[in-house]
Amino acid sequence: MRRYANWIVMGAVLIAIGFVLSRPDPVPPPPAGADIIAVELITDELDAPVFLTSPPSDPRLFVIEKLGRIRIVDNGDLLEGSFLDVSDIVELGPEQGLLGLAFHPDYASNGRFFVYYTTSDLYSHVVEYTVSSDPNVASVGTARTLLSIERPTWRHNAGWIGFGPEGLLYVASGDGGGTNDPNGHGQNRESLMGVIFRMSVEGVGEPEVVAWGLRNPWRASFDGNQIYLGDVGQDTWEEIDVFDLADAPANFGWSITEGPFCYLTDECDETGLIAPYYAYTHAEGCSATGGYVYRGSAIPELNGHYFFADWCTGFIRSIDTTNDEVKDWTPVIGYLGNINSFGVDAAGELYVVVQAGRLLVTGGAIYKVVPH
Repeated sequence: MRRYANWIVMGAVLIAIGFVLSRPDPVPPPPAGADIIAVELITDELDAPVFLTSPPSDPRLFVIEKLGRIRIVDNGDLLEGSFLDVSDIVELGPEQGLLGLAFHPDYASNGRFFVYYTTSDLYSHVVEYTVSSDPNVASVGTARTLLSIERPTWRHNAGWIGFGPEGLLYVASGDGGGTNDPNGHGQNRESLMGVIFRMSVEGVGEPEVVAWGLRNPWRASFDGNQIYLGDVGQDTWEEIDVFDLADAPANFGWSITEGPFCYLTDECDETGLIAPYYAYTHAEGCSATGGYVYRGSAIPELNGHYFFADWCTGFIRSIDTTNDEVKDWTPVIGYLGNINSFGVDAAGELYVVVQAGRLLVTGGAIYKVVPH
């Protein structure tokens, strides 16, 4: 979805280097008896779903369709109609659409939520809405734009948004596209592209960059004070990045580096750059999808496992954050399709958001990760 497959034919030497330097080291599929999880289909009646989340302490699932709608799954049933429909505003494209959703920490009392979407004038917007008197329908007339970012192309919008532990709204913004980051956004801390920034939703203060050197950070999440994210690479490498808010601002290197290597040069100044937590080459996939550290209660064996995927090949892997052990769950779960995102509900249980096909803008499904 974010970038159609740009497969690179690499020599055996480069592939070997990739396996050695990927951190943590990839391991074979789980041994016999390790199939402790399965997936349960929640619904396959969605159009291009790209994200799933829940308000605090709310059992409902809210699913973004990139065409411009937010749908609700209540007690396993996909409700008719939309919670929010801004399809007449949103510009739809391969890397455009309604891309992000975050509920205010006090949503139960104030009904405030926030979305990220793109428009035809090549702007991306962070907009606040409020729920109506019907808890399953938003009030479209309450729209309040918090921020708009003008972009050079339709590409690399990223679009994840989420509230941090201090109550600020965090936004993942891609570098704006173009081969090799031609506008230099990745290493420009004054830009709001190629970064993750945070902002108050009360209209006080300017956005603050907490991470830069990112190409297209596709899906991020918090685990306490740590942010985990997947950054989509260009020619060779995909990466998972991690940083603690106490270490912000953090520079992940693009376009000085791509993955663990200097980009387009044999040598570069890597002073102050943070290496990927995990990286893999385009021999294994082509577009990283960031996920979540599992903190639910249904599968206690997975506590502390960070789940992520590749959009092109559809693999699902986890990293045990206690010992950096990598597991490939794809042989256990099976191929689900192009994985646009993961999601968690209010209880911390994990979901997989799947697009029906690589080149389609309709069709898609939601799966819940459950005990085997």
